[in-house]
Amino acid sequence: MLNYVSKSSLSKKIRKMQKFFGLEITGNLDSATMEVMEKPRCGVPDVAEYNHFPGTIKWKKNKITYRILNYTPDISSTKVNAAIKKAFKVWSDVTPLKFRRIFEGEADIMISFGAQEHGDNYPFDGADGILAHAFPPAAGIGGDTHFDEDETWTMGSNGYNLFLVAAHEFGHALGLAHSRDPGALMFPTYTFTKPKYFRLSQDDVNGIQALYGGPNVTLHLGPPPPRTPEKCDADLSFDAVASLRGEILFFNDKFSWRRHPQLPEAELNLIHAFWPKIPTNIDAAYENVKRDFLVVIKGNKYWAISGIDVMPGYPKYIHRFGIPKSVRKIDAAVHIRSTSKTLFFAGGQYWSYDETKRAMDEGYPRPIADDWPGIPGRLDAAFEQHGNIHFFSGPIYYVFNINEQRMLRIGRINQLVGC
Repeated sequence: MLNYVSKSSLSKKIRKMQKFFGLEITGNLDSATMEVMEKPRCGVPDVAEYNHFPGTIKWKKNKITYRILNYTPDISSTKVNAAIKKAFKVWSDVTPLKFRRIFEGEADIMISFGAQEHGDNYPFDGADGILAHAFPPAAGIGGDTHFDEDETWTMGSNGYNLFLVAAHEFGHALGLAHSRDPGALMFPTYTFTKPKYFRLSQDDVNGIQALYGGPNVTLHLGPPPPRTPEKCDADLSFDAVASLRGEILFFNDKFSWRRHPQLPEAELNLIHAFWPKIPTNIDAAYENVKRDFLVVIKGNKYWAISGIDVMPGYPKYIHRFGIPKSVRKIDAAVHIRSTSKTLFFAGGQYWSYDETKRAMDEGYPRPIADDWPGIPGRLDAAFEQHGNIHFFSGPIYYVFNINEQRMLRIGRINQLVGC
């Protein structure tokens, strides 16, 4: 694809930007210029929960123009226009900013698709890797946003969703750098979310409103922006917990903490960053050690995961284990390595499933209170480690020794994720 601007035109843009910042006017992207602009591709260093470019760069006006210079052949121009418009609306909904499209002349934000070297001295790297980049607010090249044409752009989950990437890049074009919050749109790595369910995180809202303030007219946008769970939140609870190849996974809403036994703190990530094809807000999970896969359960269905892939034929119904069809939700599940039994907890009772025989043990369900004295009747999660089962209920966990059939200790779950 041809570069959308000539070298002389690019040099002119850079000169305008240098004048804007009071820099030596060279027309080149020298080190002084780049210190102000920072790197225009994703990968800006993180120094705060939300981050602005050095010097708090922002547009000094609330009415911003944009122009789409060319289109990708992957999707129709109509769909590109819609994705771009929707991506700008993400930011205008929470600020006083207004975005207007123009069709000729120079806009504040010039949008284009290009491959490899495309006219800004920051070549793309082919398929995958760097998806797009944007320059922070400034005259000239500032605000311009480029998408890598070597990617496959889509409106869905295959390839890369143009709306999601554009919304992220426009955050840069408005003055935001990357966030450390994995739940934020401005987190540096791409994770697919269905656009109809997409919402800016509280971290994104805090960042953009620190630059431009809130909207002039308060819109009824439903519930407040979602917040990423904090490991030291006194009310933190888990939806499910499971071991996996020596690590422990703690699930909460659309997030999971991964705790390696040799590391002091757990690492927080989006579930879909690792497993894009499983549901969020899962009810239970456990590791099938002998068959080396992870089982996650939501409602009356379960998924088996090997590595990062959902195994063929899933999801399946939990009733295949021998759980009555009247049970529509599992509260917790735990696999015991020494016996190859998997225990399923629902309400105040539990079942024991023999993974070797692939059959439910006789005599179940049994009351939790009869076999696990001191454990709450309503559980959120459980996992087994070194002959002990960790049961979770709200912000509290209970460690129960299987052989001795007694409680060993009680603690707050924050301790397990490094608080």
